[in-house]
Amino acid sequence: MIKFGVIGYGYWGPNVVRNLDHTDGCKVIAICDKTPASRKRAQKAYPAIPVTSQAEELINSAEVDAIAVITPVWTHYELTKAALEQGKHVFVEKPFTSSVVQAEELINLAVKKNLKIMVDHTFLFTGAVKKIRQLLKEGSLGSLYYYDSTRVNLGLFQHDINVIWDLAPHDLSIIDHLIPEIPEAVSATGQTHLNGVEDIAFITLYFPNKIIAHINVNWLSPVKVRTTLIGGEKKMLVWNDLEADEKIKIYDKGVDVTSQQGLYNLLVNYRSGDMWAPKVEQGEALSQELAYFVDCIARDKVPFNDGASGMRVVEMLEAANESLRKRGALVYLRPQQRPAPSLSSRIELEETSTCKP
Repeated sequence: MIKFGVIGYGYWGPNVVRNLDHTDGCKVIAICDKTPASRKRAQKAYPAIPVTSQAEELINSAEVDAIAVITPVWTHYELTKAALEQGKHVFVEKPFTSSVVQAEELINLAVKKNLKIMVDHTFLFTGAVKKIRQLLKEGSLGSLYYYDSTRVNLGLFQHDINVIWDLAPHDLSIIDHLIPEIPEAVSATGQTHLNGVEDIAFITLYFPNKIIAHINVNWLSPVKVRTTLIGGEKKMLVWNDLEADEKIKIYDKGVDVTSQQGLYNLLVNYRSGDMWAPKVEQGEALSQELAYFVDCIARDKVPFNDGASGMRVVEMLEAANESLRKRGALVYLRPQQRPAPSLSSRIELEETSTCKP
């Protein structure tokens, strides 16, 4: 039985506690929050679980095996480092850290201590993302051309991070999960209107194989939109996460280009076929994610959404922020290569990412 301490019971913390409470193989034995109102809510919901305002009580407890850090991003590094130093596995809310330097230090510490880090990239466990990954792996869409996402709503306004650090980690983690290649460069533009941090932004990622990704994030939209377009050589896909039933629609539409003699004799044929909505696995993504984390700890496996995954997202966020300051100038990422997963990790990734029929 893996015993968890949860630090942070604000917006997302209650969901983490609820799902851990219903996950086999683990139990929550302590909750921490600095806000009296949040502690009161936690105590009312879970009267049998001790609630404290001191994170050190959970981190230093000999009874706690793992810590869930569900706090603002600027606190992630110190809390995660303290937990790792005390021999605790860590589940940390996105984004992983405030900088790549912090992420690298935590990853190295976890390796040294033989501990697991999992970054809360919840969308990777949704039926929609699992199905999209399956379709891409099978080659159903053909060679990938682009990923285009709109993630906008009215609020929730943050005071310590801008809209890129708030909303973009979702799409950046999905892109990192779906596209095997590492982006070469990032460009971002945006503007501040209300509280001194950017509340609207546009991010473009350039990949070495002509794939391009674009993300629109906005706290000032009159409507909530969660729509992603993925274009391939063979087919195109629309993912509307707000749809209750048909979240994914695949269109047999595209362009076929053939060439006769000479550069100016290109023949363009527009293909328009059927549309269909594949079955998407149901179930709460956070529940699956936490069950996977518990299993990784119990069976000593490296999760695919580990610290390295979180660090790649943080590097893209840092680059986007730098480009933002330079009004859209290209910022090049460090040349890097994904480590090849072990056989057990590859098997686990397929088991977790394949949709049930």
